[in-house]
Amino acid sequence: MSDATRILRPSPLLTSAALVATDVAALVAAYCIGIAFRLLFDSDLNLGQVLAYLPLFGLFIAAYAGSGLYPGIPHTAADELRRLSQATTLVILLLGAMTFFARGSLPPRTLLFGTWLAALALVPLARAAVRGACAHRPWWGVPALLLGAGRTGALVVAELHRRPGVGYKALAAFDDEPATHGDLGGVPVLGGLDQADAHRRSSGATHVLIAMPGVAHERLLTVLTGPAKGFGHVVILPVLHGLPTLWVAARDLGGVLGLEVRQNLLLPGPRLVKRAMDIVLVLPLLAGTALVAAGLLLINPLFNPGPLLYRQRRMGQGGGEFGCWKFRTMIPNADQILASYLESHPELRAEWEADHKLKDDPRVTRLGAVMRRLSIDELPQFLNVLVGDMSLVGPRPIVQAETAKYREAFDLYCQVRPGVSGLWQVSGRSDTGYGQRVALDTYYVRNWSVWLDLVVLARTPWAAVAGKGAY
Repeated sequence: MSDATRILRPSPLLTSAALVATDVAALVAAYCIGIAFRLLFDSDLNLGQVLAYLPLFGLFIAAYAGSGLYPGIPHTAADELRRLSQATTLVILLLGAMTFFARGSLPPRTLLFGTWLAALALVPLARAAVRGACAHRPWWGVPALLLGAGRTGALVVAELHRRPGVGYKALAAFDDEPATHGDLGGVPVLGGLDQADAHRRSSGATHVLIAMPGVAHERLLTVLTGPAKGFGHVVILPVLHGLPTLWVAARDLGGVLGLEVRQNLLLPGPRLVKRAMDIVLVLPLLAGTALVAAGLLLINPLFNPGPLLYRQRRMGQGGGEFGCWKFRTMIPNADQILASYLESHPELRAEWEADHKLKDDPRVTRLGAVMRRLSIDELPQFLNVLVGDMSLVGPRPIVQAETAKYREAFDLYCQVRPGVSGLWQVSGRSDTGYGQRVALDTYYVRNWSVWLDLVVLARTPWAAVAGKGAY
């Protein structure tokens, strides 16, 4: 295989190198912020000291490598954030403890503290930016083969195409059923399972994905000891739809494989942390909201005479209703206007009944349209967070009429407080179909953790500014 051909193949080495370079750049930026933080307290820090401490950054890279962050396949954003935060904190604590025994040869603790705070934010953000820029590149990720070209295999291929950041790049698929040979969503199905090992050697594939959920136990063992035996990484995809996918750990029960699922919703510790995080973060956000409200009080009468705030009944935790606050974006008598508009435009009734939204809603004022695009209308919901009706992150708050669309998933929805932001809000909002909205809310409840909340919060400002799907 020529070098030109190799560069078009996914390369764990190139992927790792890109992530290492990204981490180093982010850590250096964090170190500069740490220096500035140190200078606030003590100006006694010369250039020689600054340069002398730089080799210590190798400890961070070693800790990240030990946490499985290179090439970081297939960690989710929440799991990557958890690993990065834990590894960064561990190195800072280690250096901080060592300063007691090696004063002068290690960074001052104020410098370490400033670097730590900056690194917790900059390293994950830099990684997300690089992954977004490089995930579609042919060299990004790890080369994988797929065993099984049936319905499950097709779903796997579609998901890998939809989410290239996962990092698995399927080079080819194999299946013993001749009817499946040909093409599987852009991935060639080259033959039976017995040909997979030969293709592994010629293609350099390091991972194999076994998408054969209905196969008998004995047959699966034959596949593991046959076609899949030469792969260093084997991923078996079982039929476990509807179960949590994050925070699942393998357990050895005397030779029997068990999967431990952490149901964080039932654990008091994480729930307490979530509530504490809501209160701590919402207080400064409320101060900013007060300033926005003051400005709107001055200009709102020019566009939309009437009260500034609007309160609507929404479904909350436990299935009860609460008053959800918003800045008013609609004209008075909005419900009557909507009924009249749908009556005169029956072709739009299906759009309304499907999503309870209209792209060109006649009730929304010009100022209201701007507020919706930037999500400014939702700022008063911070009051709901403060009193405990909502959380900063959670499922999208819905009205009573929408509960039927959730069907059996509504019981899951009721287990948590609805959120000002959430997976739906940072995933395209109204540009997603209603089924996808329900799926995102269901995923959030089943996989909830503080780490997932932090990922959503980090993505929220960009989603608000981009305004994708906001109407």
